[in-house]
Amino acid sequence: MGGVKLLFIGGTGNISTAVSRRLLAAGHELWLLNRGQRSAGLPGARTVIADIHQPAAVRAALGDEQFDAVVNWIAFTPEDVQRDLDLFAGRTGQYVFISSASVYRKPILDPVLTEATPAHNPFWKYSQNKIACEELLLKAWREKDFPVTIVRPAHTYDQIIPVALSAGSSWTIVDRIRRGLPVVVHGDGTSIWVVTHSDDFAKGFTGLLGNMRAVGEIFHITSDELLNWNQIHEEIGRAVGQAPKIVHMASDFIAQLEPDQAGGLLGDKTHSFWCDNSKIKRFVPGYTATIPFHEGIRRTIAWFDADSKRSMTDPATDALHERLIAAYGKGKQ
Repeated sequence: MGGVKLLFIGGTGNISTAVSRRLLAAGHELWLLNRGQRSAGLPGARTVIADIHQPAAVRAALGDEQFDAVVNWIAFTPEDVQRDLDLFAGRTGQYVFISSASVYRKPILDPVLTEATPAHNPFWKYSQNKIACEELLLKAWREKDFPVTIVRPAHTYDQIIPVALSAGSSWTIVDRIRRGLPVVVHGDGTSIWVVTHSDDFAKGFTGLLGNMRAVGEIFHITSDELLNWNQIHEEIGRAVGQAPKIVHMASDFIAQLEPDQAGGLLGDKTHSFWCDNSKIKRFVPGYTATIPFHEGIRRTIAWFDADSKRSMTDPATDALHERLIAAYGKGKQ
C-alpha cells in the first residue's frame, strides 16, 4: 500500500485505534470524522467534527474532499449504510464496511468457517442487521459499481476484556476475579473460541486499504490460536494474579433468565468455531497473528490499570452475574 488518503468514521475505538496508529506510523494521511466526544490521542491524524447521522453536516465538514478509502467503524443498520452510499458514492475509491463474524450460519454445521460459509443468524438481531447491510452494499457494488470491501472481525480485544457475559463494562469481570467473586461461564467452558488482539487485526486490515483487488470481496481477520472459554478466563486470572472462581451454566438456562444475553450466546459465543484465514493471507502476503492471548491480555490489563477512568466497574454486569448465580443455586436445591 502506497501513501493513501483515508477517512475513518470513528477510528478511536477498541479495534480502530490500533489500525489508526499503524496507518499513521506508516505515513498515511488519516482523517477521523467523529463528534469530538472522545479524545483521539492520535498525533498526525486530522479530526473532522461532525455527526455521521447528520449527512448535511458531514457534507459541509468534508467539502469537496476525495478519499482513497472510507471506513465506517460504526455502521450497524441498513439505514446507516444507505446514508453512506448517498454520502460517499463518487468520492472514494473504496468503502470498507465493518461487519462481524457472528453473521456466519447458526447453528454451526462446520466449525471451520470460511468467507463462503452462508450468512444466516436467526438468533441475534445485531447479526441480522449486519447481514442486511452486507446485502445492500453488495447489491450497490453489482449494480452501481460502488467499491465496497467487507471485513468481518471476530472477538477482537485491546480496550475491552474478551468475555461472553457482560451487561456493560467488561472490566467488571476483572474486578470480580480480583475480589474473589464468582464469574459465570456458559456451558462447561470447553467450547472453542478465537480472540484476536487489535494490533494483529490491524496488520491484515491495513493491507486491504487502497487494495483494488479487495473491492467486491469479503474477509475475516482473526488469530489462528484456539482457546476454550475456561482457558480465556483462567488466562485473565493469571494476568491479575488471582484464579477465577468459575460457575458453569447451560447457555439455554442463561438465555431463558436473561433474554438480553440470548442473542450473543445462542447466536455466537455458545458455538465452537475456527476461522480459516487463508483468504486474508492471500490478499495480504505475510499476514499472521503473532500476539498470543497470554501476552495480549496482559497488555490490555496494563492499559486499564494505567488510568483509573478506564477501569470503572458498572453495577449492571455485577447484577447480571449475581442474578444468574442466585437462580442457579435455587435450581440445584
